[in-house]
Amino acid sequence: MADPRIIDITLDERTILWRSADVEQERRIAIFDLLEDNFFAPQRVHADGYAGPYRVMLRVEEGRLVIEVKRDDEEPLEAIILGLGRFRRPIREYFAICDSYYQAISNASPQQIETVDMARRAIHNDAAEMLIERLDGKIKVDFDTARRLFTLICVLHIKG
Repeated sequence: MADPRIIDITLDERTILWRSADVEQERRIAIFDLLEDNFFAPQRVHADGYAGPYRVMLRVEEGRLVIEVKRDDEEPLEAIILGLGRFRRPIREYFAICDSYYQAISNASPQQIETVDMARRAIHNDAAEMLIERLDGKIKVDFDTARRLFTLICVLHIKG
């Protein structure tokens, strides 16, 4: 019986040099929300018909995102590799708007915070749509899963 969802997700900690308390909180929330509710269906058909659940590891290697997909018993299934060139700008914009958001929280009016948050969500949503497009034919994900995966991809790009 198919169970197209992620039951465990990890990030390659070797690629993360530093993260602030705010970023760490974003990472925890993204992982918690992702594991609570996600749709993740690799499109490769396996000989035994295995169709989930999955354990996933995300890492960046030589400018590419590697999504390692394993069975629930940790047996490797496949590794999906995506070029990250198209994501550089959204990642950079997302970091910039997040910085503005965290600064606004401490000293801006509620309306200013809401404006910055709306811009942050728009960048996040656009990047999620782009991720869905880039995964087309490889892994089917829903919008919320793509948003949370984009958050985790951003965490992998923190260099200090």
